[in-house]
Amino acid sequence: MPPAKVVVPADALTAFTNDLFRRSGLGADEAATLAGVLMWASLRGVDSHGVSRVPRYLELLASGEANTAPEMRTTSGAPGVAVIDADRAPGPVALTAAADEAVTRARANGVGAVSVRGTVHTGAIGYYTSRIAGAGLVGVAVVAGMPNMAYPGVRGAAVATSPLSVAVPARDRPPVLLDMATATIALGRIAQYRASGRPLPEGAAATADGEPTTDPALAKMPLPLGGAKGAGMSLVFELLTGVLVQAPILAAFHGGEPEGKAHRQNALLIALDPAAFGDADALPDDVGRTLDVLKGLPRADEGAGITYPGERSAATAAERARDGVPVGAKVWQALTGAAGRLGVPLPAPVAG
Repeated sequence: MPPAKVVVPADALTAFTNDLFRRSGLGADEAATLAGVLMWASLRGVDSHGVSRVPRYLELLASGEANTAPEMRTTSGAPGVAVIDADRAPGPVALTAAADEAVTRARANGVGAVSVRGTVHTGAIGYYTSRIAGAGLVGVAVVAGMPNMAYPGVRGAAVATSPLSVAVPARDRPPVLLDMATATIALGRIAQYRASGRPLPEGAAATADGEPTTDPALAKMPLPLGGAKGAGMSLVFELLTGVLVQAPILAAFHGGEPEGKAHRQNALLIALDPAAFGDADALPDDVGRTLDVLKGLPRADEGAGITYPGERSAATAAERARDGVPVGAKVWQALTGAAGRLGVPLPAPVAG
């Protein structure tokens, strides 16, 4: 039997992914950005949004759903606000530009809010808030996309599995990084359960008709996290990312508009400059002290550690950067096929 996973050196896997995107028509900068965002997720153990997504991005580029040569336009109605029309750019390309724009505007105005409309699959949004935190600012991001999740009282998919991320820099520690979806489980995770033949957790997913199921072969959509709470968050994120900038997705999708079901996503990224709120140098120290207090609290189970959001994934990133990135057998098979079609040499796995 083939191995369940293939372990590939991180640098080699990044270069390979970059080459696949270059051969698919992306420019050098865009390909490097897309490969870097996907590898960031794989390094941190967010495999559902890492290199496992490469085959899907290749499909989007080949079909024209994702633009290989986007002409993104930035407009502004106020000093601290910008809107980027992404022209169907791959999400990592558009949102990386938005994160940098938000940082620039926040440094000049205290707050930078940048909307992205008309992009294609944004990837792990924790990357963009982490990028903002890496500049010493606080990052907040929300995304909305095509309806693919249940909503209480509705039969079939009604809203999107819209994610939320917040990143805050901390002194001498990885930043606090909250990165969560409004769904109980990500669609990529359902695919992973399906590939492994494992049953899904109770209350995580539903059939196309909205009936809860633990059979990954029957699961067509995730259920909202916390029921009405997750569903309500998804609806609000649609308003903040799409309706606010005259680019609604939900209404067009369900309203039968000609372009309503064309794949697209919208996003809102916000950067907050600590200097506008007080002492900029105090924030990382105060965050670090807060985390020290948290980790020093009495433990409910002496055998278990106390961690904060982003801590474990940062440790995983260090391990995988050193030891290599595990790639599932089916993903590796798909990447091998793409390498053959595009004439890109396959990276050598780690020996043993």
